[in-house]
Amino acid sequence: MAAVTWIRVCAFLVVASVMLQMNHARAVSVSYDQRALKLDGQRRMLISGSIHYPRSTPHMWPGLIAKAKEGGLDVIETYVFWNGHEPRRGEYNYSGRYNLPKFLKLVHEAGMYVNLRIGPYVCAEWNSGGFPAWLRFIPGVEFRTDNEPFKLETQRFVEHLVNKLKKEKLFAEQGGPIILAQIENEYGNIDSSYGEAGQRYLNWITNMAISTNASVPWIMCQQPEAPDSVINTCNGFYCDGFRPNSDGKPAMWTENWTGWFQSWGQAAPTRPVQDLAFSVARFFQKGGSFQNYYMYHGGTNFERTGVESVTTSYDYNAPIDEYGDIRQPKWGHLKDLHAALKLCEPALIAVDTVPPAISLGPNQEAHMYQGSNGTCAAFLASWDTNDTTVVFQDVSYDLPAWSVSILPDCKSVVFNTAKVGAQTVTMGMQGAVPITNWESLNEPLGAWGNTFSTNALVEQIASTKDTTDYMWYMTNVQVNASDVPDNGSATATLVMSSLRDAAHTFVNGIYAGTVNANGYQASQTISLRPGTNNIYILSMTMGLQGYGPFLEDEKAGIQYGVRIEGLPSGTIEMGGNTWTYQVGLQGESRQLHTVNGSYSTQWKNVSQYSDHNSLTWMKTKFDMPVGNSTLALDLSSMSKGQVWVNGISLGRYWSSFNAQRDGCEATCDYRGSHSQTKCLTMCGQPSQRWYHLPRQWLLPKHNFIVLFEEKGGNPDAITIATRMPQRVCSHISESHPFPLSVTSWTRRGSLTSEPPSAPLALECADGQRISSISFASYGTPSGDCGGFMLGACHANTSYDVLSKACVGQQKCLVPIVNSIFGDDPCPGVSKTLAAAAECGT
Repeated sequence: MAAVTWIRVCAFLVVASVMLQMNHARAVSVSYDQRALKLDGQRRMLISGSIHYPRSTPHMWPGLIAKAKEGGLDVIETYVFWNGHEPRRGEYNYSGRYNLPKFLKLVHEAGMYVNLRIGPYVCAEWNSGGFPAWLRFIPGVEFRTDNEPFKLETQRFVEHLVNKLKKEKLFAEQGGPIILAQIENEYGNIDSSYGEAGQRYLNWITNMAISTNASVPWIMCQQPEAPDSVINTCNGFYCDGFRPNSDGKPAMWTENWTGWFQSWGQAAPTRPVQDLAFSVARFFQKGGSFQNYYMYHGGTNFERTGVESVTTSYDYNAPIDEYGDIRQPKWGHLKDLHAALKLCEPALIAVDTVPPAISLGPNQEAHMYQGSNGTCAAFLASWDTNDTTVVFQDVSYDLPAWSVSILPDCKSVVFNTAKVGAQTVTMGMQGAVPITNWESLNEPLGAWGNTFSTNALVEQIASTKDTTDYMWYMTNVQVNASDVPDNGSATATLVMSSLRDAAHTFVNGIYAGTVNANGYQASQTISLRPGTNNIYILSMTMGLQGYGPFLEDEKAGIQYGVRIEGLPSGTIEMGGNTWTYQVGLQGESRQLHTVNGSYSTQWKNVSQYSDHNSLTWMKTKFDMPVGNSTLALDLSSMSKGQVWVNGISLGRYWSSFNAQRDGCEATCDYRGSHSQTKCLTMCGQPSQRWYHLPRQWLLPKHNFIVLFEEKGGNPDAITIATRMPQRVCSHISESHPFPLSVTSWTRRGSLTSEPPSAPLALECADGQRISSISFASYGTPSGDCGGFMLGACHANTSYDVLSKACVGQQKCLVPIVNSIFGDDPCPGVSKTLAAAAECGT
């Protein structure tokens, strides 16, 4: 496309951005029709991304929001986390990471809108689905059904929240950013469990939400039976076939899963950006009007906020990674997609009904949107697994497999979902610095303070009130001398009929092992002596269940019985024993994770302890690495526990729990439907090795770090590292549409106007320079980043051209032009330029 055309495109985008910010400077009325949301009566095609404010820090919020806006988003979507805002009934918290009004105001200042998903049930892989622990102990309460105690508390919190945000003037009609609000969350997945009471509850909570007079439309996701007064929306990997349950509602997609969450002992899920872009383009092609990425930034489950067995990292393979850094090529490719969709917006909003599909082949189709004002936009889609050529409007178009081509003028392809022009960035941990001089303190086994006893097993959450992960179950068992061989000990099996989630077992003061049951039967081999044996079991929750019906009935700890099997005299049932219970750890009570609390006792050098296979507190100090790049702790040398820095909890770690060995593939084929078990990575490795350490929580010197280690490890091997790009690479073909995002780049060298085709772009982080070119080929190279290979066609000048253009620069553009490489290395053959570069300081 000619340079003048792209100047017009840029001008259009600048004007649109200015108009968007002007709209945010005043009150905006929000309505909708069958086609789209309407802002001040004007239909809009809106692109949104989820950023959960408690999963990052207030210091990170402006950067996350700015990157979302630069990436082409109009809206930020977030849940509201009831248990964070009301940790104790009637005591509200809007400070620190829970300063929701501040977060919303920052979004507003950036010229963006907000979809506020109030819930108050949110799921979100968040502890107890967002319900406060105290809620389950209200007499007679039953969650998410026609239950008066639950409805009373739900209405009280929702009204409190809406009124607070009204006072802050944060709704669109008041000049604020909130244009949508969600009530309930994915209730359609479980409402059948509640029968007629569920339908009554659904009607009640809808009317209750509307009665708050928030002045914005209300939505319900995954709710086919949503009342007419709210918009039902779609969640999933694909929603192009979704239609709302009423002709007067627009098609909206509240969760397009950019990846998936990771559980301890499972590999890391990913989703190729080609498939993600395909799903978005198909949604708008087939009549969608509002699409949200879940997640656009995943973040971190700090403290004990993660749901049952989900890792501390909530990265979600999002366009902005856990640390707040842009993930390439996902972020850049989606940015180009968003720019292409914005060019189509005038035609998309001009029609009242979605045009019929135009068949282009057995697995190909087109949709063409034509407005009465002369606007026209077209989408050409293929869900085949092979590339093909299609004819549209008497013109031939190459259409890659599993892709959508976008034609904002119904003629020229400006974007194809399968052709990635954005560079790939390999992030790495650099300059790892050991954290040494550790001191330690043993946690007592069993009782240390106030205990209670019963002649039955008790449920853990009822005792701990979810103030701690830990509770001791303690009893004695008598073993006959005839059951013990001459060597003085008998090997047997301790069986816990149902355990949630994990437990460490100690017999006669000796660590016997750790079991992870996730609610199922758990078995542990133990050694017993004749006479009395002490059985101590430290039960641990790893987050409370956050999904499904009847959450108020979810249990933790040891359920249904304990027995010893394998003795010659038979099974010993222990469920009716006298059991003694100790809630929490002594170190928690003493607040050893804080500086002041650590002074309450004497610590010893770790080197003085030869056996760390017991419960141990460890502490030391470290200095913050220089620079501004994000930081992480490497805890791969440890086993399982929790970590605090300067008294702030970074979350749980479980480095010894490796992911499954099978199920990962060296390369992931984006073609074909995606699922959470497709494109797994990191098989056979720790589920999580690195732990996000926000710089704003650190001091320049003498930062205080504390670990509670449950099983043993080597703290001297813990390191802190700076996270920065190590390698950048890209490959782009002659036929690739010119990336819209490249038009905003500062030109370098002789490149002063738009090249005739898309250029190859390489960019290191701020403060870095391209130190070397590790691969370069203009011709027919194959492979991808980290595995490029020369093809039959190759320009011998490729390496010199890339080195001259890029080495020493922070970023560079290299056009795909034969003359730059001397001559055409293979006339008549479609050529590709591929390059990989190393980044350094």
